[in-house]
Amino acid sequence: MDIAKVIANELGIKVSQVEATVKLIDEGSTIPFIARYRKEVTGSLNDEILRDLYERLNYLRNLEERKETVITSIREQEKLTPELEQQIRDAMTLVAVEDLYRPYKQKRRTRATIAKEKGLEGLANIIYLQMADKPLEQEAQAYLSEEKGVVTVEDAITGALDILAESISDEAEYRTYIRDITVKEGKILTAAKDPEAKSVYEMYYEFEEPIGKAAGYRILAINRGEKEKFLTVKISAPEERILGYLEKKVIIRDNPYTTNLLKTAIEDSYKRLIAGAIEREIRSDLTERAEDGAISVFGKNLAQLLMQPPITGQVVLGWDPAFRTGCKLAVVDVTGKVLDTVVVFPTEPQKKVAEAKKVVHNLIKKYGITLISVGNGTASRESEQVIVELLKEIPEQVQYVIVNEAGASVYSASKLATEEFPNFDVGQRSAASIARRLQDPLAELVKIDPKSIGVGQYQHDMNQKKLGEALTGVVEDCVNKVGVDLNTASASLLEYVSGISKVIAKNIVAYREENGKFTNRKQLLKVAKLGPKAFEQCAGFMRIQGGDNPLDATSVHPESYEAAAGLLTQLGYSLTDINGQGLVGLSLLAKNRSKLASDLGIGELTLDDIIKELEKPARDPRDEMPKPILRTDVLEMEDLTEGMVLKGTVRNVIDFGAFIDIGVHQDGLVHISQITNKKFIKHPLEVVSVGDVVEVKVLSVDLERKRIQLSMII
Repeated sequence: MDIAKVIANELGIKVSQVEATVKLIDEGSTIPFIARYRKEVTGSLNDEILRDLYERLNYLRNLEERKETVITSIREQEKLTPELEQQIRDAMTLVAVEDLYRPYKQKRRTRATIAKEKGLEGLANIIYLQMADKPLEQEAQAYLSEEKGVVTVEDAITGALDILAESISDEAEYRTYIRDITVKEGKILTAAKDPEAKSVYEMYYEFEEPIGKAAGYRILAINRGEKEKFLTVKISAPEERILGYLEKKVIIRDNPYTTNLLKTAIEDSYKRLIAGAIEREIRSDLTERAEDGAISVFGKNLAQLLMQPPITGQVVLGWDPAFRTGCKLAVVDVTGKVLDTVVVFPTEPQKKVAEAKKVVHNLIKKYGITLISVGNGTASRESEQVIVELLKEIPEQVQYVIVNEAGASVYSASKLATEEFPNFDVGQRSAASIARRLQDPLAELVKIDPKSIGVGQYQHDMNQKKLGEALTGVVEDCVNKVGVDLNTASASLLEYVSGISKVIAKNIVAYREENGKFTNRKQLLKVAKLGPKAFEQCAGFMRIQGGDNPLDATSVHPESYEAAAGLLTQLGYSLTDINGQGLVGLSLLAKNRSKLASDLGIGELTLDDIIKELEKPARDPRDEMPKPILRTDVLEMEDLTEGMVLKGTVRNVIDFGAFIDIGVHQDGLVHISQITNKKFIKHPLEVVSVGDVVEVKVLSVDLERKRIQLSMII
């Protein structure tokens, strides 16, 4: 197989682009590095395409490896024909390879192998060839043997049919047809184990849907319902068509002595050996595709959450709400340093509201707090009520934000949090995390397992390894898009930088603690275990403010420093001019890009990137994202009325809609049909993303079930 050609066709790119990218990957380059600093080589492939390419490369390489193993195994059995070898080499999926290998696989003892041991293969061949010129009962007489356990004619014929049934089930062409026709015309059927039982799966108590139209989120819901023993699930196949197809393939001549026996063998083969296996394969494939879709949505949501703009320059009070154990508060300065922690009890059962207000007001005055970050968990609503009352009573101008605290408890109980805050309890750590995730969402959220951040759907029901790898890739892309401050970044943040392992990340922090701040990027080469290759991969993503070389504060890679300096000289500038607001209008001065790039010894794409960076040094892509909604007043669910128009923040996007925080502690759902009427959309992500600030209209409010239906069509 020409892997590069296959991938190029699948992704709609050039073979040369694939070959160049594969070479870089094999040399140890990371996806973020290739996407940012090897545009000339790949033809500007973005990180999304590069990750798809990497995934397919691994799959196809594994496929080729499996083909060689299968071919070797069949050759050792001396059963490999040139035609079979070609079929295996032409196979495009692991399923197709395994279908071809099935007849030659070492099997556990089956009814067919037992029949072969009894010497009944000859009788099976007589039936299969359909050349019998006398009743099979007479043919079977020659195969009777008390010693082998073939006592009666019926024993002999039954054993022969077992051999035929297995032979039919092993035929790759038949299985491919049956799989395809079942997917095309079959249905997935679900029923309740107990129709009287109340559950969230009631819509699936009597449900059927064509396999080809089964939505991913429904497949995952059905799987969970089955796992929790509320549902039974089966695949309904077009059985008559399948049996008709097999009969047409197997029964090649009308023989009165063999036709009915072959029909019996065919039916047994399908019902006993093929149908169940095909059902398992189809359900496995449906689940895998549903998981891939859910992982993709989770990844896009996570990227949006991580790329939310930081709220800088404010002293923040992190508020981790609770009832019995009290609300944990942490004051965090503009750099993220924790200045103070305290516990207040404004909620049930203590309800010491006045005392809590006094404590909070004193903190506001003492530290100059301008923003309160409130977790959206248990007792959040009650805490918000107290905060709003306080803000109305005090002269200081303070705002608050409700933040998604998903993963805060996971972080606060982690080894990392213990190392970061050895003298804090889990509540204090959680409050600090809630404050910091407002100041710099990316820097704080990288400390949490991406799976625990809570912007997915059915994430606990899917392949955890695949989910983990995909989400780690998303975090890597986000961290490298933004870049990190080499002198302030935590080990948790550094380990996501291109080329940096967990060990090297800790070594960077240790070097910093021992030698003081980095003053230039080259000092990275003095860090233990950080060699030239790792330096090449990471250097461009590391930022040093106020260092020896102004270019160290930009995303210009050290390999391009000479070109960048040459560019500045040609345009009448020097390196010192980079500091400050950047060289606005540089792109207008840099005319005849082709000649300029040639003179500087770099490609035009690299030149364009250098110019963009010098115009806006260390620009933060998060600045273009919508800012969080800051509030000073509270809205109750009871205050909502039909037709009311509000601003809200997209908290989660799923296959059938988006959940919007409109400030009432119960996210409202905008169904996919209510997202837009301007165009048809297949998925909400075509229009909305996590973190978007949108205008919505209230369609209905169900206080009893705590459900809010919203519309973005206003």
